[in-house]
Amino acid sequence: MSRFKIGVMSDCFNLGPEGGVVRAAELGAEGVQVWTTGGKMSPEEMSKDDRKKFRAFCAKAGVTISALCGDIGGYTDAKTNPERVRRSKTILDLAVDLGAEVVTTHIGEVPADPKHPTYQTMLAACREIALHGEDIGVTWAVETGPETGEVLAKFLDDVDSSGIGVNLDPANLVMCAGDNPAEAVRALGEYIVHTHAKDGHKVPGGYLEVPLGEGGVNWDEYLDALEEIGYEGFLTIEREVGADPGADIAKAITFLKGKI
Repeated sequence: MSRFKIGVMSDCFNLGPEGGVVRAAELGAEGVQVWTTGGKMSPEEMSKDDRKKFRAFCAKAGVTISALCGDIGGYTDAKTNPERVRRSKTILDLAVDLGAEVVTTHIGEVPADPKHPTYQTMLAACREIALHGEDIGVTWAVETGPETGEVLAKFLDDVDSSGIGVNLDPANLVMCAGDNPAEAVRALGEYIVHTHAKDGHKVPGGYLEVPLGEGGVNWDEYLDALEEIGYEGFLTIEREVGADPGADIAKAITFLKGKI
């Protein structure tokens, strides 16, 4: 029996919501993550009937909606946060209707110093969203990226809500924070409710995303760390760059199946 389940960011195929689900199923993925920030899958565009139909479509295709992607920008500006908080709550509500238990997002870089004004601004916004998620049974999962796992873990402790968690992206940790993904797993522990399977390198002046297995992520060490903490969820492949993302996703599924 596999240690983890394999999922795909369905929009990476550029085939539309339904087309992405079908292609993911054809490649043997067990789940899909769906982008809902804008377009036809956004809360504003999906009627109650649309939500029922898409949920049924995924079920018929034999795939689980592992998470929604609710990326609407960071929460570092007190002036824009009220609207961003409102929209985030609508995406959490959409998750309930679609049968998804997780909504992933980026929140901006968390300052290492809890006394920093931006830290407190982010904390207030994230706590409000997390409490809404707690009330409706959906986890709002912060994606790893600019800060280390240790800094993010301390921030989530301060949010103090069962409605907040982590979408762990090992490539972001390597490319942006310069953190070891396995160490981040141990720092974040039970906060991890979803993961992205992505790879890359940190390069002078920026970063470079590459196909799975060709970057700086030590997959054996990382996956073993996930197993150590008891994670049994999805490794959701994200591949939005490259000449042929669909082909890279197919190779990534084969790569992961050889590891789990």
